[in-house]
Amino acid sequence: MGRDLALLGPELLLAGAAMLMIVAEMARAARLVLAIGLTALALSTALTLPMLDAETSVFGGTYRIDAIAGWAKLILLPGTALALLMARAEIAGRDREGSVYALIVLVTLGALMLSGAGDMMVLVIGVVLTGLGSFALVAYPRDDAATEAGMKYLVFGSVTGSVMIYGLTFWFGGAGSTLFSELGQLRGQTLVLIAGLIAVIAGLGYKAALVPFHFWAPDAYDGAPVSVAAYLSVITKAAAFFAFAQVLRDLPREAGWPVALALISAATMTYGYLAALVQTNLVRLIAYSSVAQSGYLLMGVVALGVSPIAVPAILIFAAAYVAMNLGAFAVIMVAGRSLADLEGIGRSRPWFGVAMVVFLLSLTGIPPLFGFVGKVYLFMAAVEAGFLWLAVIGILNSVLALGVYLRMVVPMYRTAEAGAPDPAGLPLATVIAATAGATLGLGVLAGMFLP
Repeated sequence: MGRDLALLGPELLLAGAAMLMIVAEMARAARLVLAIGLTALALSTALTLPMLDAETSVFGGTYRIDAIAGWAKLILLPGTALALLMARAEIAGRDREGSVYALIVLVTLGALMLSGAGDMMVLVIGVVLTGLGSFALVAYPRDDAATEAGMKYLVFGSVTGSVMIYGLTFWFGGAGSTLFSELGQLRGQTLVLIAGLIAVIAGLGYKAALVPFHFWAPDAYDGAPVSVAAYLSVITKAAAFFAFAQVLRDLPREAGWPVALALISAATMTYGYLAALVQTNLVRLIAYSSVAQSGYLLMGVVALGVSPIAVPAILIFAAAYVAMNLGAFAVIMVAGRSLADLEGIGRSRPWFGVAMVVFLLSLTGIPPLFGFVGKVYLFMAAVEAGFLWLAVIGILNSVLALGVYLRMVVPMYRTAEAGAPDPAGLPLATVIAATAGATLGLGVLAGMFLP
């Protein structure tokens, strides 16, 4: 028991901090809530470092302490800290400010559970914990748009979560265990395997905003505060793919399920970019862009069990995605929600303009940025797994992505003069600097993440 609790140090610390944050919010000490959250995230990250090479599990194999879970913490915890700073910049002084910080940390705790899930029940708890907190975060503004978005998100999440729970019972019946490590027992039980897989794709696919489970994303992102949209677009999405990796790496590659996932991947990236091409609302544009990026991440899931670089590819691109998407949303917070709000920002605020160009080019996959490195390894993993056609579709969609993101870059430098808006506060400036530095610097040093 002592060993297991020690290995769960980062998660237990975060859970304890979340409880303290709730108590501090009851005292209406929003700054204290934020300080507790940021401190806990930093300490949890530090506790994770000694366990990066671990390949074990705790509590009878129900929770894994492995490379996926370890690197997931190093991606999700700093990303959450940046999201807290963005939330501070947007909602400081508002009613229930501390509740937002506490909910963000609780959702991240659920994301960590998804990333280390070794058992069906842990997967369900992770889905529920991330879902309940996310629904409340989206509805935080309490206006019509937020309420409608939160309701859509709630209904969609409840239905897909229920489907997943029901479908997992097929795997339990076929394998005789709730442990994912026992899914090899499903070999030869094609119908049982497919039934459970469809349910898992529904339950995790909605969190990852995969087509056709993506319909909630544009409305939820647009109705929520921009900082919340940024958080949901990266943390819960990345956690869903880490959960996919934990679940499907033990699933026999039968019944053509890798082909089915490859088709979903192709449809997701293509639809996402086509829908983004016609958006004038920046939040909805980035929402559809996030849908497309999910299609790329799914390429790594398709290659699980065949390509040795499938897991590193997922981790690298997830890290890049967290940095560049959070940065893009931070610039949107500075500029405004409309495409017209970007007019001249590259001239009036040159550093923010340069940072936005870095984020958008990285999302496109232009070298030597971090997003390019991630996409290269995803393409390599897909090719090694025998899905050359999927890699070609991914490359073609990167060309389409250039058209999407240039719609944002061109207005930034088209206007000779722009007004002089109030300068961004320190939290936003910190987020933009950190994410731009990671997007550019880690693109060059990405080789250090490879096994």
